[in-house]
Amino acid sequence: MAWNEPGGGKDKDPWGGKNDQGPPDLDEVVKKMQEKIGGLFGGKGGGGGSSTGPTLPKGILQIGAVVIVGIWIFMGLFTIEQGKQGVITTFGAYSDTVEPGLQWVAVPFQSVQTVDVQRVYSKEIGYRSSRANRAGGGSVLQEALMLTEDENIVDIRLAVQYKIENPQFYLFNVSDPDSVLKQATESAIREVVGQNKMDYILKTGRAKVAKDAQRILQRVLNDYAIGLQIIQVTMQDAQPPDEVQASFTDAVKARGDRDRYVNEARAYERDILPKAGGLAGRKLAEAKAYKLKVIAESVGEASRFSQVLAAYEAAPEITRQRLYIEAMESVLGATSKVLIDVDQGNSLMYLPLDKMMSNNGANFTTQSSGTQAPSVRQRIPDTTPSQQRRTKIRGFK
Repeated sequence: MAWNEPGGGKDKDPWGGKNDQGPPDLDEVVKKMQEKIGGLFGGKGGGGGSSTGPTLPKGILQIGAVVIVGIWIFMGLFTIEQGKQGVITTFGAYSDTVEPGLQWVAVPFQSVQTVDVQRVYSKEIGYRSSRANRAGGGSVLQEALMLTEDENIVDIRLAVQYKIENPQFYLFNVSDPDSVLKQATESAIREVVGQNKMDYILKTGRAKVAKDAQRILQRVLNDYAIGLQIIQVTMQDAQPPDEVQASFTDAVKARGDRDRYVNEARAYERDILPKAGGLAGRKLAEAKAYKLKVIAESVGEASRFSQVLAAYEAAPEITRQRLYIEAMESVLGATSKVLIDVDQGNSLMYLPLDKMMSNNGANFTTQSSGTQAPSVRQRIPDTTPSQQRRTKIRGFK
């Protein structure tokens, strides 16, 4: 039976008051507490308006309560630094996320965890850059070896840079965010590598492979609601396994030689084609010029023949003599010749014909047995037709 139930009796009232089946009077409770605290200091206790010892003033109790409350408030004050956020939990459950500045929590019922939301973290996949792992090359084979679309194995090393975007998700949605990030990264890069060939991954496709892996990784993390944002995925290295490294190096050198020969052939092609084009253009231009020249000469010859024909019809004899003289002039003008005119004497003459043939237009004088040789001329002097008829050509070559 409860002490405040009917029939409980006066002696069952813990406050020593009357049992009126109602809540105790607050003033009465405070008075009782003052009397008990006074008894602790050796004073007299009493009741019914009389006291058996000294009682504490009411103001001292209020000051003590204020001090206790002040200490409690002071213990709950904390500061969030710039670039960080605080996650407040109440009895271990998420309560609120606070921004940088002076904040307060109700200790011991609440606690706070500070998360750096501006720092960029890095996760290494396929290698470790720590000093302990650098001694062995830093490679982690179980993470680095991956199978390509053409069934080749490549050794890939990635560096993932990320930051915490949502502190609440990061702290409470998964138990180990770093492990989830590592496994999701391995899954994403293996998916991309399995869709591409080995040559593409090792040569021209490194940036594209890393970009595709970043896109897939961010999508997976968003599905997990892990609260991480991927800043960049960088492919640090991509090589064939060590067992086939020598053969792969030879193949790379062979491909390099092939590319060099192709480039040299293309350079020769770019050099010879313009020259051939220019030579062909010059030949065509010369052919066109020769065509125009022949046509013009033919037209001129035809016009000249027509004029000669008209002159022949007007004066046949004169025209015939003129044509003969012009023909002889053209024939003799293009032929080496010697004209000798000896009026008297039969002296033996020595003529250096070889020198005379090699020196056109020169006059030679030679002597034989003290006799002066006659002069030699290369061309028939310009004379009138009547004088030409009287000219005696004694010899020519």
